[in-house]
Amino acid sequence: MRKLTSTNFYNQTFLEEKCRLNELINLLSKRWLTEVMFSIEEGNNRFSSLKDDLRHISDNVLADRLKLLEQHKLIIRNDNLPEVPSRVEYALSATGMQLSALLDGLCHFSENDMEFPS
Repeated sequence: MRKLTSTNFYNQTFLEEKCRLNELINLLSKRWLTEVMFSIEEGNNRFSSLKDDLRHISDNVLADRLKLLEQHKLIIRNDNLPEVPSRVEYALSATGMQLSALLDGLCHFSENDMEFPS
Protein backbone atom coordinates (compact mmCIF):
# COMPACT_ATOMS: atom_id res chain seq x y z
CA MET A 1 0.00 0.00 0.00
CA ARG A 2 1.36 3.36 -1.04
CA LYS A 3 1.36 6.35 1.31
CA LEU A 4 -1.28 8.84 0.16
CA THR A 5 1.15 11.75 0.66
CA SER A 6 4.08 10.27 -1.24
CA THR A 7 5.48 11.67 -4.47
CA ASN A 8 4.99 8.25 -6.01
CA PHE A 9 1.25 8.39 -5.19
CA TYR A 10 0.92 11.90 -6.66
CA ASN A 11 2.79 10.88 -9.82
CA GLN A 12 0.65 7.75 -10.29
CA THR A 13 -2.53 9.75 -9.75
CA PHE A 14 -1.41 12.34 -12.31
CA LEU A 15 -0.65 9.64 -14.89
CA GLU A 16 -3.97 7.87 -14.30
CA GLU A 17 -5.89 11.14 -14.67
CA LYS A 18 -3.95 12.03 -17.82
CA CYS A 19 -4.84 8.78 -19.58
CA ARG A 20 -6.99 5.88 -18.39
CA LEU A 21 -4.55 3.50 -20.11
CA ASN A 22 -2.09 4.21 -17.29
CA GLU A 23 -4.71 3.05 -14.79
CA LEU A 24 -5.30 -0.14 -16.79
CA ILE A 25 -1.56 -0.84 -17.05
CA ASN A 26 -1.23 -0.33 -13.30
CA LEU A 27 -4.04 -2.83 -12.71
CA LEU A 28 -2.62 -5.39 -15.15
CA SER A 29 0.84 -5.09 -13.62
CA LYS A 30 -0.36 -6.70 -10.40
CA ARG A 31 1.25 -10.11 -10.09
CA TRP A 32 -1.00 -13.02 -11.11
CA LEU A 33 -3.89 -10.83 -12.34
CA THR A 34 -3.63 -11.70 -16.03
CA GLU A 35 -2.93 -15.35 -15.26
CA VAL A 36 -6.10 -15.52 -13.16
CA MET A 37 -8.05 -14.02 -16.07
CA PHE A 38 -6.55 -16.47 -18.56
CA SER A 39 -7.24 -19.40 -16.23
CA ILE A 40 -10.90 -18.40 -15.89
CA GLU A 41 -11.10 -18.06 -19.67
CA GLU A 42 -9.74 -21.61 -20.01
CA GLY A 43 -12.65 -22.90 -17.91
CA ASN A 44 -11.25 -22.90 -14.39
CA ASN A 45 -14.29 -21.27 -12.85
CA ARG A 46 -14.01 -22.26 -9.18
CA PHE A 47 -11.51 -21.13 -6.55
CA SER A 48 -10.14 -24.67 -6.13
CA SER A 49 -9.65 -25.22 -9.86
CA LEU A 50 -7.91 -21.85 -10.15
CA LYS A 51 -5.62 -22.86 -7.26
CA ASP A 52 -4.86 -26.17 -9.01
CA ASP A 53 -4.08 -24.41 -12.30
CA LEU A 54 -1.99 -21.64 -10.69
CA ARG A 55 -0.36 -23.85 -8.08
CA HIS A 56 2.15 -21.25 -6.83
CA ILE A 57 -0.42 -18.54 -6.05
CA SER A 58 -1.38 -18.09 -2.40
CA ASP A 59 -5.01 -18.21 -1.28
CA ASN A 60 -4.83 -14.56 -0.16
CA VAL A 61 -3.44 -13.32 -3.47
CA LEU A 62 -5.97 -15.35 -5.48
CA ALA A 63 -8.85 -14.00 -3.39
CA ASP A 64 -7.50 -10.45 -3.79
CA ARG A 65 -7.12 -10.78 -7.57
CA LEU A 66 -10.63 -12.19 -7.91
CA LYS A 67 -11.98 -9.22 -5.93
CA LEU A 68 -10.04 -6.76 -8.11
CA LEU A 69 -11.28 -8.38 -11.31
CA GLU A 70 -14.84 -8.31 -10.01
CA GLN A 71 -14.56 -4.65 -8.88
CA HIS A 72 -13.39 -3.68 -12.37
CA LYS A 73 -16.21 -5.73 -13.91
CA LEU A 74 -13.80 -8.00 -15.77
CA ILE A 75 -15.27 -11.15 -14.21
CA ILE A 76 -18.70 -12.17 -12.99
CA ARG A 77 -19.03 -13.92 -9.64
CA ASN A 78 -21.97 -16.29 -9.47
CA ASP A 79 -22.85 -17.34 -5.93
CA ASN A 80 -26.55 -17.98 -6.55
CA LEU A 81 -26.14 -21.67 -7.25
CA PRO A 82 -28.76 -23.72 -5.35
CA GLU A 83 -26.37 -26.09 -3.63
CA VAL A 84 -25.41 -26.96 -0.09
CA PRO A 85 -22.68 -26.21 0.71
CA SER A 86 -22.84 -23.05 -1.36
CA ARG A 87 -20.69 -22.87 -4.45
CA VAL A 88 -19.15 -19.87 -6.24
CA GLU A 89 -18.22 -19.81 -9.91
CA TYR A 90 -16.42 -17.15 -11.92
CA ALA A 91 -16.66 -16.24 -15.60
CA LEU A 92 -15.22 -13.50 -17.75
CA SER A 93 -17.63 -10.64 -18.39
CA ALA A 94 -18.04 -9.24 -21.90
CA THR A 95 -15.49 -6.57 -20.97
CA GLY A 96 -13.17 -9.25 -19.59
CA MET A 97 -13.41 -11.23 -22.84
CA GLN A 98 -12.63 -8.09 -24.83
CA LEU A 99 -9.59 -7.36 -22.65
CA SER A 100 -8.45 -10.98 -22.84
CA ALA A 101 -8.45 -10.81 -26.64
CA LEU A 102 -6.29 -7.68 -26.48
CA LEU A 103 -3.93 -9.36 -24.01
CA ASP A 104 -3.65 -12.40 -26.31
CA GLY A 105 -2.48 -10.02 -29.04
CA LEU A 106 0.08 -8.47 -26.68
CA CYS A 107 1.31 -11.94 -25.69
CA HIS A 108 1.75 -12.82 -29.36
CA PHE A 109 3.58 -9.53 -29.96
CA SER A 110 5.90 -10.04 -26.97
CA GLU A 111 6.73 -13.61 -27.99
CA ASN A 112 7.21 -13.02 -31.72
CA ASP A 113 7.98 -9.37 -32.44
CA MET A 114 9.59 -7.87 -29.36
CA GLU A 115 13.32 -7.89 -28.76
CA PHE A 116 14.36 -8.16 -25.14
CA PRO A 117 17.99 -7.51 -24.17
CA SER A 118 19.76 -10.47 -22.56
